[in-house]
Amino acid sequence: MILPFNLLIPLIAVAVIILGLFSASIKVVKEYERAVIFRLGRLVGAKGPGIFFRIPMADIFRKVDLRVVTFDVPNQQIITKDNITVDVDAVVYYRVFDPIKAVMNVENYIYATNLLAQTALRDTIGQVELDDLLTKREELGKTLTHLLDAATDPWGIKVVNVSIKDVSLPEAMQRAIAKQAEAERERRSRIIIADGEYQAATKMAEAAKQYLESPIAVRLRELQTLTEIAREKNLVVVTPTAVGSDLATMLGLMRTQSKEGR
Repeated sequence: MILPFNLLIPLIAVAVIILGLFSASIKVVKEYERAVIFRLGRLVGAKGPGIFFRIPMADIFRKVDLRVVTFDVPNQQIITKDNITVDVDAVVYYRVFDPIKAVMNVENYIYATNLLAQTALRDTIGQVELDDLLTKREELGKTLTHLLDAATDPWGIKVVNVSIKDVSLPEAMQRAIAKQAEAERERRSRIIIADGEYQAATKMAEAAKQYLESPIAVRLRELQTLTEIAREKNLVVVTPTAVGSDLATMLGLMRTQSKEGR
């Protein structure tokens, strides 16, 4: 049956409208996304992942990404507790765990989280001294993570980690720290030298006590020292008569042994 042309056009128009409404009612969100739906201004809920249906012209939705977001905190010039100006860079990692809260409780959760991270960084660094800032970065990062996570929890945001990336010091402060480190190394070297002198003096005192108990040991040590000196043939050794006779005897024995060795 062939419909008249004047009836065919309205049917085609109705079919096109129905097909357009049907295609507009079908939406798809990815695995890492959620769609927060509002129907006539009222919250319906979060849909996804996959395919879902909405009423055209009645439902509007907003996609929320659930993946971890990386935010590089801009260079912050901060005064530490001991009144030293430093430039601090940090990185914040966070994600949305409740898309409904992220849409309903804050206008722009990304912008709000970024500003909150800058404020928390300035407040935390301002309460510590420079030495703690340079040596306890991991602890400060954990403190910042805890503060931000508690503050963003009502927004449906989970702060995964905060890492202090870089701490820049003024050139004058760098020179002062270098001088301090040099003085510290000099102090340690002097302590080591003094400790070595003390140990040597202690051993010499113990040896003196042993020589006092056995005078012959002093004599043998003296002869041994002279023998070592006599090995240098270009030296002239002046000794007392008794020592000289003993030394001459030892030299004679050494020469005899050397001739026999030849």
